[in-house]
Amino acid sequence: MKTPQIRDMTFSRAALYAGLLAMSAFMLIPFAWMLSASLKLDKDVFSFPIQWIPEVPRWLNYQDIWSKIPLGLFIMNTAKLTFFVTVLQLLTSSLAAYAFAKLRFPFRNALFLGYIATIAMPWQVYMVPQFIMMRGFHLTNSHLGIICLQAFSAFGVFLLRQFYQSIPDDLCEAARIDGMSEYGIWWHVMLPLSKPALSTLTIFTFVNTWNDFLGPMIYLTKMSLKTIQIGIRMFITQYSSEYGLIMAASTVVLVPVIVVFLSLQRFFVEGIASAGLKG
Repeated sequence: MKTPQIRDMTFSRAALYAGLLAMSAFMLIPFAWMLSASLKLDKDVFSFPIQWIPEVPRWLNYQDIWSKIPLGLFIMNTAKLTFFVTVLQLLTSSLAAYAFAKLRFPFRNALFLGYIATIAMPWQVYMVPQFIMMRGFHLTNSHLGIICLQAFSAFGVFLLRQFYQSIPDDLCEAARIDGMSEYGIWWHVMLPLSKPALSTLTIFTFVNTWNDFLGPMIYLTKMSLKTIQIGIRMFITQYSSEYGLIMAASTVVLVPVIVVFLSLQRFFVEGIASAGLKG
C-alpha cells in the first residue's frame, strides 16, 4: 500500500505532466491553425468560429505553390545557404572555442569578452556599413556574400567554449605528451566529446539561416538567387494576399526544420545544460 508521501509525489508528478501537456498543446495551436488554413480557400481562412477540419480540404493549394512561384528553386537556394553556413559556423566556432578554452596566449580573456560583446549589438546598427563593405568586395547579389557574412558566430564560440571548459585539461595534456598537435587534439579529442554542444549549435544555426528574411532581401535581387522566405512573400501582392497558398508554403518549409530538430533533439537539452555549467 502506498504511503501518503509516495501518493503526494505521484500526484505532484502527474500534475506537472498534465501542466506540461497543456502548455505544449497551447503552443501547438498556431501550427494547427496554419495546417488547417493551408487546406482552405482564402475567404475561409479567417472565418469565425474556426473550422479546424475543412469540410472539403483544398489539396490544390499544395499543388499551386509549385506553379505560382519557382518554389523548388527557392528551396534549393535556401538549402544551399543553410548547409554551407551551418558547416562553416561549426568549423569556425569550434576552432575559436578550442583556442579560448584550452590554449594559453596573451589577452585571451579580453579578446573573448570583446568578441562576445558583439552579441549585444543589433545587426541593424552595422547593417548599412556592412552592405557598403560587401558591395566594395563585389559580393552583393551572390550567395557567397551571405555565406561569408554568416560563417562566423560569436554565440557559437560562446556556446562551445563553455562546453569545452567542462572537458578536463588532463585529456589535452595527455594528447600533447603523446605528440599530438593542437589540430589533432581538436579533431580527435574535443569534437567527439562535443556532440551535444555541436548538435545544439547546428539546430540554432540551421533554423536561423533557413528562416532568414532580411539578409537575403537586402543582398539578393536576382530571381534565380532568392530564398524561400522571400518566395513566400511573393504570395502577398499590392491588393490581396493568397493566405491559403502562404500557409501551404509555410507548412512545406517547416518540414526540414522539424526533421533536423527531431534528429538532434536528444542532444539538445544536454548541450544547453552542460554549456551553462562553466563560466
